[in-house]
Amino acid sequence: MKKLSILLLVSVQMSLNAQDFVINASRVNDLMTALSAFKEEDNNSRVAFSDADLEGRAFVMQKMKEAGLEVSIDFSGNIIGRRAGLDNSLKPIVLGSHIDTVPEGGDYDGCVGSMAALEIAFTLQDLNITTRHPLEFIIYSNEEGGVMGSRALAGTLTEEAFKVVNSTGYSMGEGIVRLGGDPSRVKEVQRAEGSIAASFELHIEQGANLYQEDLEIGIVEGIVGIDWYDFRFGGFANHAGTTPMNNRQDALLAAAKFIQAVNEVALSVEGRHVCTVGRIQALPGAPNVIPGVVNLSLEIRDLSSEKMKSLFDMILERAKEIATASNVEVTYESIDATGAPAMTDASLKKIIEAQINKKGYSYVYLPSGAGHDSQEMTRIGPAAMIFIPSVDGISHSPREYSTPKAIAQGTEVMFQTLLATDSSKKY
Repeated sequence: MKKLSILLLVSVQMSLNAQDFVINASRVNDLMTALSAFKEEDNNSRVAFSDADLEGRAFVMQKMKEAGLEVSIDFSGNIIGRRAGLDNSLKPIVLGSHIDTVPEGGDYDGCVGSMAALEIAFTLQDLNITTRHPLEFIIYSNEEGGVMGSRALAGTLTEEAFKVVNSTGYSMGEGIVRLGGDPSRVKEVQRAEGSIAASFELHIEQGANLYQEDLEIGIVEGIVGIDWYDFRFGGFANHAGTTPMNNRQDALLAAAKFIQAVNEVALSVEGRHVCTVGRIQALPGAPNVIPGVVNLSLEIRDLSSEKMKSLFDMILERAKEIATASNVEVTYESIDATGAPAMTDASLKKIIEAQINKKGYSYVYLPSGAGHDSQEMTRIGPAAMIFIPSVDGISHSPREYSTPKAIAQGTEVMFQTLLATDSSKKY
């Protein structure tokens, strides 16, 4: 078995070395492997604010320094590695992603873009290239918990969001302190609109479009908006054995009808939007007690804010009808941990396309159904994203995987895109 593993590794390395890469294909994949070692002991996670997150961040900062970057942590916990340009009066070009994961997540979501950015810094150092623009390599903080770091940069992170608690048990405000930031000074992090020349993020697709179509690169057209809501159905908890079926105020039954209604509303409207109920809690949670309270989540995603609002209005109307018919109450709260839809920059997409064509890679334009830090960066300046295939379309799972070749190809495209953007008079 060991001999087979060695042969497979040699085969992968030969395949990578045979490609026409300027970046070091082996090194970027080695960085991926090294980062994957930083996990919580009891699961496959590096959730923001956890000890594993702190250890992973320390590893990245050390590698940034080895690549010759000037490293700092801003007040929202973003790690920023700066590299001077030939003309530091020019606006910076930004590259990066995130390294935090969802609970029981994988090793590729965010990590590919982060390690690709780091590899590009090493390649620039190896080749002794100094770009015209100053460069910023950013590891955005707490992306999975509400694109925290990028929202701070865009000026959309509110104090209300500091109260949101993730699976580590730390609130966002407490987590910022753990990362080396200062929640009382987060507003100082905000970048003015037009203050960056361009922003790039390489990412796994987190869907199956590229993989199923056997395509190598995706050029992201836009990033969907994400709205989160907490719904509460309030009935009356009573004895399950002595309360007749026709005399119940069953909150769970109403919630079940609501979940079905969400699906029906989503399917009744044409488009690529999605509506999901992903969390449900029935109280008091005993088998012999009729549920008196049910708390559940609602998430809506689409490229149009107007459409998202329309879908929510339709769902809310159904919720009220169900509550009335079930003799229960329904309330909801909008959760401040999400982002608005964002279209990527047309000129940057053309630059990316030109580099892909030079390399001879297959590609397609497609929307991103997942939220990303680039969503917030579009508020500051021109932004673009590059996708590589996710094997079987799996993400937010330990089975998440992208091949070493795909990682190297995506990194190469982003490197060439950086050089082309830097040399363009438009930026």
